[in-house]
Amino acid sequence: MARFGGRLATGLLEVSHDPAALDTEGWWAVAHDFEGRLTCARFAEVRPDPVPAPSPSLRPGGGPSRPPGWGRAPMGPRWQGPHPDSWHSSLDRAAYTAGVRRIREHIAAGEVYQANLCRVLSAPLPDPDPAHSDIDALTALLALGNPAPYAGTIRLPEHGIEIATASPELYLQRTGRTVSSGPIKGTGRTEHDLLEKDRAENVMIVDLVRNDLGRACATGSITVPDLCVVEKHPGLVHLVSTVEGTLRDGAGWPELLAASFPPGSVTGAPKSSALRIIDALETAPRGPYCGAVGWVDADRQRAELAVGIRTFWIDRADPAGPSLRFGTGAGITWGSDPEREWDETELKAARLVAIASGQHVE
Repeated sequence: MARFGGRLATGLLEVSHDPAALDTEGWWAVAHDFEGRLTCARFAEVRPDPVPAPSPSLRPGGGPSRPPGWGRAPMGPRWQGPHPDSWHSSLDRAAYTAGVRRIREHIAAGEVYQANLCRVLSAPLPDPDPAHSDIDALTALLALGNPAPYAGTIRLPEHGIEIATASPELYLQRTGRTVSSGPIKGTGRTEHDLLEKDRAENVMIVDLVRNDLGRACATGSITVPDLCVVEKHPGLVHLVSTVEGTLRDGAGWPELLAASFPPGSVTGAPKSSALRIIDALETAPRGPYCGAVGWVDADRQRAELAVGIRTFWIDRADPAGPSLRFGTGAGITWGSDPEREWDETELKAARLVAIASGQHVE
């Protein structure tokens, strides 16, 4: 199944790894790992279906807990999340801040202007029974505690995909031949936390996204309707811009994804140099994190793919047992302070990890 934008897709018809499938027919859920694995799932039925109210969740150790305001009757699938103290980071504070300093050395050497340094958090699921770790139930908790414009679920366990996203960032939106992207760069608890460095970083990535979309769009069609707009989200604010263009004749999903993936806001500029640096510094694959998650309606030539940030996924192939994973990161520039960048990754993760761990968040 898949759930996006108040719609539920059921009745799996086919799974393809070819982006050209998205230009054929039907409604597709799309999961594109940062490392390049593309999974497109076509469904038979898509109907309005709001996210179900969460069932009483189980605290680690056994006792039921209910968000305030919800009734006593079971209301949907159950989620038993990891213990709050069981999360492990692929990069600890010392390693992450050392990575920030290393990126600044690359910048000083003229190899890159900006690079996004990320870490992956993981925690064992306390109950391996899929009935107690339904990713759609986690989506329900996220919708309650951290609503997001591009939230959704893709649950294809037989294909190794169980994703719940609360992404605030638009990777690609398509209406007919018009495509747009909404890169985020700049994060703070309030607008007053945003620095000149954040605006400079946003403008830098806007230029990168303009170049990426320009490789698939008609010459002269690229515009920037919005630049560095402050958006408020639960617990933080972002600087968001919009880049728009018109696909050139003959270009479809293969050309659009080849031109723009992985998203510029979660890689860096120049993208090729940033990807090389990321590969050297990060110690865990990003998976769905920083990839693309969303849907494509090929019949109506409409689509909405989010950047896979604020995203959880279940790894049931982990030799130690099923685990829940979540990524967090920050864009590093010459003006970056290593400790402040670590704090930004903590800010981005804290609220969502608490929700997944069964803790009530105001």
